[in-house]
Amino acid sequence: MVKRGYHHGNLAQALVEACLNLIEERGPTGFTLSEAARDAGVTPAAVYRHFEGRDDLIAEAALQGYHLFAERMETAYAEGIPSDLKAFLATGAAYLDFARDHPGHYVAMFESGVSINRSPALHQIASRALGVMEKACDQLSQHIPANRRPPPQMFAAHIWALSHGVVELFARGSPGTKSPYPPEDLLETGIGIYLRGLGILPPDI
Repeated sequence: MVKRGYHHGNLAQALVEACLNLIEERGPTGFTLSEAARDAGVTPAAVYRHFEGRDDLIAEAALQGYHLFAERMETAYAEGIPSDLKAFLATGAAYLDFARDHPGHYVAMFESGVSINRSPALHQIASRALGVMEKACDQLSQHIPANRRPPPQMFAAHIWALSHGVVELFARGSPGTKSPYPPEDLLETGIGIYLRGLGILPPDI
């Protein structure tokens, strides 16, 4: 790993970047705060000027990740409008792209055990980001008769579970797993089956 130095006043961000690199290499529990300090080029004592401990550092990485994620999801949704279906599908693709482009942030957000309720700021940005997916599901579900329409939170939870499963099993090089199909195809066909089950897409014959 190439160590990244820091400029005066930018210690906190240097530590976040070191944290992200270590998360990508070892996972969120595979490094110590001292190792993050070492890779940032500072003494362990310097870390405590900004962070109370490793979880606090990971929470900051997650916070920054959710800001990036919210922007990615909002842009994707807007590009699909005015078609509810295109906007919905775009958010699914954006989820997969984000996980690939920002693996350290993704793990800090969804796999580190850090709760989005850890701070008001983290809860606010996480709700904003995940709310885009729920909004896309809500708008698309309006095309389903009311008596067969799932709650938007349930709809979004199903899509999130499917998207996260594809990311975790096939898009991040998990040991011992592989698929003869690209992750994008797995996600697209899985969502297609789900939407056909709801009657949003016509059945394949």
